[in-house]
Amino acid sequence: MSKKLAGFGAAGVILLLLTLVVSLGIGSVHLPVREIGAMLLHRLPGIGDSILPSWEASSEQILMKVRLPRILLGMLVGASLAVAGAAFQGVLRNPLADPFTLGVSSGAALGAASLIFFGMEYSFARGYTLPLVAFLTGAGTLWVVLLLARDQGKLPIHGLILSGVVMQSFLGAVVSFLTVMSKDTVNQILYWTMGSLSMRGWSYTAILFPYFIVGFAYLWSRSRALNILSLGERQAAHMGLNVDRLKTSVLIVATLLAAAAVSVSGVIGFVGLVVPHMIRLITGSDYRTIVPLSALGGAIFMVWCDTAARSVLAPTEIPLGVVTAFIGAPFFAYLLYRNKKRRREGLA
Repeated sequence: MSKKLAGFGAAGVILLLLTLVVSLGIGSVHLPVREIGAMLLHRLPGIGDSILPSWEASSEQILMKVRLPRILLGMLVGASLAVAGAAFQGVLRNPLADPFTLGVSSGAALGAASLIFFGMEYSFARGYTLPLVAFLTGAGTLWVVLLLARDQGKLPIHGLILSGVVMQSFLGAVVSFLTVMSKDTVNQILYWTMGSLSMRGWSYTAILFPYFIVGFAYLWSRSRALNILSLGERQAAHMGLNVDRLKTSVLIVATLLAAAAVSVSGVIGFVGLVVPHMIRLITGSDYRTIVPLSALGGAIFMVWCDTAARSVLAPTEIPLGVVTAFIGAPFFAYLLYRNKKRRREGLA
């Protein structure tokens, strides 16, 4: 496992760095790769003093205040959603599960849509009102889902999925109602529910970063337990694993990680479904490898999707959730076809 993780991890880090540099140069104002490297090194203490600026000041402003914070935030959002998706697929033992299975996206969307509808985006906490409320409503949705699903102190998987579907449908209907009833704010609500990294500065990256670090560290530490759980709940219990405690803790951390990502970027679907499954197809089913590589894969996937969103129809920006859906929906259909084909072969 360690050699496989080291090999794929090194390749992933190199690809992530290349993605960062290339995407920084793409936009309405083209920035050469050589200038990007020089500007980034110029900002490093100790090294920067030896580099004489040979670029325009406006180019450095675009890089440091617009593109770099947006791309780094995209990496964090993609990594968070992908790691949460890997955890959901491990706990629910379903490759078609993703961070929004338990309704967290609709919960976060309801909080944000309500604030926008009533004009309260800046009512407290300065510019952090909307992400804070979206996070709290997403977390509250998880609490209701766990309450509905719990049966005699246990958390059956079918109960979790059904409770999540109920909450996702109900809260999604409330968001749709607010959208229909709104007049002046309808575009704001729709744009938020379709996801975007536009106009997100360094402060949003600072909000999400601690959630990602803590959530990633915990979920990776539970990867061995997820491997045991993949053998089946009864077998895992016989091996000394507290199955219900594991499911509850992993679901809570993964949902809070997804809620934190949604709170700063809006609703972006399919990342938590597509990336972990692609990693599983490439590297195998060991969660000690899947979790960290999903973080790298999610970061790379999100940056390229956001680059496409802001450049394909420039100066018009495509909502990020639309781009991920264009990629994720066909992949989801492929997974359904593949699973159906496997079941037929098993019956043959």
